[in-house]
Amino acid sequence: MAAVERDPQTTYNSRHFSLFIKSCCPNPTNPSHSIIIPLPPSNNNNKSPKNSIKTSISSLPDDLLYEILSRIPLSSLPAISAVCRRWAHLVHSPSFSLLRRNHRLLHRTIFAFSTSSVSTLRPFVDQKWKLPSQNDAVLGGGSVHFHTDFSHARLAVIGRKIFIINRSSALVFDPWTGLVKTRSGPLVPRKRFAAAAVCGRIYVAGGSLRASDVEEYDPHADEWRVVAHAPRRRYGCVGVGVDGVFYVIGGLMIGGASELRAAEARVCASSMDLYDVVARGWLRSRAVPGGGCVVAACGADGCVYVLASHAVELSFWRFNGRRKGEGGGGGFGEWCRMRSPPLPAQVRLDGTVKFSCVGVEDKVVLIQVMGCIDDLLRRSGRNVRGYKEGIVLIFDCVTEEWSRGPDLPELVQRAACVCVEC
Repeated sequence: MAAVERDPQTTYNSRHFSLFIKSCCPNPTNPSHSIIIPLPPSNNNNKSPKNSIKTSISSLPDDLLYEILSRIPLSSLPAISAVCRRWAHLVHSPSFSLLRRNHRLLHRTIFAFSTSSVSTLRPFVDQKWKLPSQNDAVLGGGSVHFHTDFSHARLAVIGRKIFIINRSSALVFDPWTGLVKTRSGPLVPRKRFAAAAVCGRIYVAGGSLRASDVEEYDPHADEWRVVAHAPRRRYGCVGVGVDGVFYVIGGLMIGGASELRAAEARVCASSMDLYDVVARGWLRSRAVPGGGCVVAACGADGCVYVLASHAVELSFWRFNGRRKGEGGGGGFGEWCRMRSPPLPAQVRLDGTVKFSCVGVEDKVVLIQVMGCIDDLLRRSGRNVRGYKEGIVLIFDCVTEEWSRGPDLPELVQRAACVCVEC
């Protein structure tokens, strides 16, 4: 048996040990040493339900539920909304969105809708476009198919909901729940028309051979009504909403075939009509200074950005839409030519190549949704490569510089694009 080696500096005294034991046992004759610790009564009666209180997450007050639910990943939101009506009500409330924004869980996301798929991109966050089955993409990893032709559909965003408007029907898509619901369509059947969300309502114009009606949609009542008549009947136009104004831009003028009508049609392709949704009246029409044919437009940072096609080039313009004189760069209604997109020189777009323009805060994202520029250049006798389908170009409205973004997936063709905060 091994001997225990003691430290010579350590001394052991039995008297010290006995004093230590006495200090742990209080003297019952001394009141100051009496410590009474109350113990809960033993619960041996299992028959009383009042003695057993069960709590769950559903019994928490709304403010605590908000804090808990607002921190869950985006991919789990569809499942959370399906738990019960109370949770679904909390998810749909403005307070829920505000909390997710405070937690930095809301991101500006570009949606590219096509008949076969839906793809998303968070500019400067995602390295590539995401399909619903990838990573933390929206829809909780599921797949959604829209039985509609997105090459002619128009998209508008109110809050986080995306409204998909077709010829005579409409759908609303919620990225948080992944649900698609049917909504009332425009009163007048339209094709290749202008649509935009302004002040919480959706406005549509153009795309009709017989009517010049401008319609307003109330998302809460699910009702359309005619609010004005456009000064021009347009076909193939683009809609933009900035600072309380609905812009109807570009397109072909619908009318007779006289020489006067032909001249007006050329002007119409580079002009825009301005409708004040608050005053219920039309402002003075404007036109792109360089003429040409408007092929894409969007609103960003209080301005309207327009991409125009000319005989041998593309031009990019900024129209100041700030009506209260905020910010720099001149007053309301002033045009300024920006640097053209970094595409091959002397390229003229035809009907085979189409772009979609999306505003993302102080950025403009130009997305090639149809056609191939390489093929376009090859037909003109130029051997330039590197501009295939799905090119994405990003314009910084502050630095006025262009950059290249991740290309649109080949699976997403003839897409309609829009940006929503979700």
